Amino acid sequence: MKFPILLISLIILVGLFVKQLIDSPQSVDLVRIGIDGLSHDHVHDLLNRYNERTDTRIIGIAESNKKGAQKSPMMFGDTSRTGVPFSKDPHVVNFEGRYLMYYSIPPMKGVEDSGWNIGIAESRDLLSWEKVGEITPDPGVEYEKKGLCAPGALIRNGKVHLFYQTYGNGRNDAICHAVSADGIHFERNATNPIFKPTGEWNCGRAIDAEVCEFNGQYFLYFATRDPDYRIQILGVAVASKETDFNREDWRQAVDKPILYPELAWEGECIEGASITIQNGKMYMFYAGAYNNWPQQVGVAVSDDGLTWERLSDEPFLPNGNPGEWNESESGHPHIFTDTDGRTYLFFQGNNSKGKNWYISQKEVFWHNGLPTF
Repeated sequence: MKFPILLISLIILVGLFVKQLIDSPQSVDLVRIGIDGLSHDHVHDLLNRYNERTDTRIIGIAESNKKGAQKSPMMFGDTSRTGVPFSKDPHVVNFEGRYLMYYSIPPMKGVEDSGWNIGIAESRDLLSWEKVGEITPDPGVEYEKKGLCAPGALIRNGKVHLFYQTYGNGRNDAICHAVSADGIHFERNATNPIFKPTGEWNCGRAIDAEVCEFNGQYFLYFATRDPDYRIQILGVAVASKETDFNREDWRQAVDKPILYPELAWEGECIEGASITIQNGKMYMFYAGAYNNWPQQVGVAVSDDGLTWERLSDEPFLPNGNPGEWNESESGHPHIFTDTDGRTYLFFQGNNSKGKNWYISQKEVFWHNGLPTF
């Protein structure tokens, strides 16, 4: 009976150690915590509170029991820009034996003319992440001078293709493209910006790019606003399978929104489209309502990529309950399909009305054409 007693003692010691880190008011250097086989409810409760501090970080959780591991969520927050965790708009790819996550980071605190940029983090297990780079404005181009953010990515012919938006230009913000052989250093497309919408149904702006291949062509999903610049809506453009993703290759597929807010929980905004293909159909995970209204995640399905039907009138992923880390929202989803076919829903959240932002993920399972946790 010595082993259970030792295990219980170890659990108590780890719990006390984490509690001391959480409750201690003194300022210390960043402490990185690794947990091995201790994904029990009381430990999880303590670890789930670590997001209240900026001096601790979970770098890995090993748990052989799948259900137990699911209780210990990934929590990632980049503190490099403002001193507090602040990471938004995640997008993940599996590239050359490791996972890369691209995400938005805010202007650098105290630096004049700093704008929104893109951070890059690396992981081997989709749970623990380390920042490995940033994508900042190219000083040689004017279009992204004020900022760039909201990345989307895909792997093609052994390279990472990144699609992102310019920031700070109002109705003139547009979608851009860059390519990388290592996933860290990117070369801009000479035809940037590659897309912005036309027509009387929108304001001319394009943000939140999502590009995917389906039925022999590429689809570019984007968010824009109505002509009054009040309601956020979704549109789509297409390009041939042989495209280089240049500006001249993209054609606006329909002259109207493909999805717009209709349900009460969607408020005045639908944005952040992310696609997975399951059984010959496209499933779109999207964000409903503006940030912290709260923003929540819905799902729609399509046979052709142009006409969409919601799976439910309720959010697939709601915001958290009062006191939980994502009380203010669970938003801007990315549905990541791994090389083995498993799917994971990455999303942003906070409980501070936007004073800080974390990125987390949950595995999504599929039953009879419907996603579930």
